[in-house]
Amino acid sequence: MGVLGRLVMLMMPITPRFVVGWVAKRYVAGPDLDSAVRVMHSMNSQGACFTLDVLGEEITSLEEADFFVSEYHRALDAIIAEGVDANISLKPTAFGLLIDEKIAIDNIEKITRIASENDIFVRLDMEDNRVTQSTIDIVTEMHNRGLSNIGTVLQSRLFRTTEDISLLSSKLGGNSDVRICKGIYLESENIAQTKYHDIVLATNKAIEELLDAGAYTAIASHDIPVIEHTLVALGNRGMGPNIDDHRANAGPVRAGKGPGYEFQFLLGVRGNIRRNLAKEGHRTRVYIPYGSRWYEYSMRRLRENPDVAWHVAKSIIMPWTNRR
Repeated sequence: MGVLGRLVMLMMPITPRFVVGWVAKRYVAGPDLDSAVRVMHSMNSQGACFTLDVLGEEITSLEEADFFVSEYHRALDAIIAEGVDANISLKPTAFGLLIDEKIAIDNIEKITRIASENDIFVRLDMEDNRVTQSTIDIVTEMHNRGLSNIGTVLQSRLFRTTEDISLLSSKLGGNSDVRICKGIYLESENIAQTKYHDIVLATNKAIEELLDAGAYTAIASHDIPVIEHTLVALGNRGMGPNIDDHRANAGPVRAGKGPGYEFQFLLGVRGNIRRNLAKEGHRTRVYIPYGSRWYEYSMRRLRENPDVAWHVAKSIIMPWTNRR
């Protein structure tokens, strides 16, 4: 992370809220849905598509879950009305997963069904290891209920990820749709890789496993070694921009998707690389978080993964290297 990143991490808890807000505005679209829509429209010219995320997770009451159901309904309405190329990302704990799993599943189905009726994809975000299995189970259950417009996220740092890829592929076949990332949650060395080099190797391995399994593969990484490895892996499989996905085990073409894969980036991170990939013809998607809980989101990310502090430090000192 470096000295600057550590300094930022140490200073954030005592930093005035308005300063945190100034830093966070690079990574958060704004406090409301209108802000997110404006950001998406402003980035259309960069060849990007989007995934909307309403900030908030691990609620303490089911009344809070009602808010997220309502807000995601509004988000879907906005995507349709504004004609933006976007899907949505949901956090299961925001819908009550750790309070009442049945109610959470029903809530997620409500949103996924509305999205399905409008040909919009739903990404079920992965959180910490307490809910890894239940998140995967919800995705497979939605498919059992006839909703194939939903996929999840797997974290490459977890030792179990190879088995999870196999499980999803065996249950969903070519309809398996996975965002692969290294994972922001710092897990125990008993269940996860903890060193950067090992995490990169695990990520590269998982990407190849997903591609070979016929899964739609969303590569969510800002690490140059992972992006470079992915480009080689795609080429070795005859995959790339403007090339139909000829994998025999791949699923049907879905609206708003690339030819079997896409690259994904957080808002405000590695924008230069994302734009270069888009110019080369790759489908690139930007994660657009918004909501009133931007402060909690920012502070939580710093606590859970100090590496985020490096991006904050870089944006302050060298903002020209990291514009949206």
